[in-house]
Amino acid sequence: MNTAILLSGGVGSRLPSDVPKQYIRVNGRRLITYALETLIRSTYIDEICIAAEPEWQEAILGDLRDNRIPAEKIRGFALPGKNRQGSILSGLRTILNGRAADAGDAVLIHDAARPLLSEKLLEDCFRALPGHDGVMPVLPMKDTVYLSEDGRAVSRLLPREKVFAGQAPEVFLLEKYYQANAALAPEKLLSVNGSTEPAVAAGMDVVMIPGQEANFKVTTPADLERFRTIAPDR
Repeated sequence: MNTAILLSGGVGSRLPSDVPKQYIRVNGRRLITYALETLIRSTYIDEICIAAEPEWQEAILGDLRDNRIPAEKIRGFALPGKNRQGSILSGLRTILNGRAADAGDAVLIHDAARPLLSEKLLEDCFRALPGHDGVMPVLPMKDTVYLSEDGRAVSRLLPREKVFAGQAPEVFLLEKYYQANAALAPEKLLSVNGSTEPAVAAGMDVVMIPGQEANFKVTTPADLERFRTIAPDR
């Protein structure tokens, strides 16, 4: 069983808007609907849990109906946490509520604000999972990378060939990933910056695969404008 958790609980403070960025409409559909449709139509995803505020849950389902996208794979909604990782843990608990995970069950984590998720990237993630505990798409660093201890002065140069930018979606073995997150103290959960951090801290084997440049996250007005220029006209 492969379950996707689609994170849609953020407020998008860096992108001024009357609504959270993931609910902005582009070409007649909300931003979240682009990635959600890919997950729904993917042969690699069996069910979907969406972490979203209650006031937006019907709007999400309504946008699927308006765009004639089937919603049968949507298992339900989870309440967002205080931060991204809290929302992931909430989704994991919703998925596992009332059932035990089988050894081969996997969970995929994706952001509603990454609308250009492709079936090819989903395929690459799940094909790379056997023999590992998790998979993370990454992009190599193109620019020279420096470390600054104080945010002002350069402390040292980092070897570019050893530094990568992580992307979503990430895929993990469900039970191991749940245990890695459930073991975190509440204050530690609030300090997590990336989905893979709890897995690495728990000693899980997470392999990297090539990401996709088009799989960018809409964070700023420039990102939204970039997406508007290339968004599929469906």
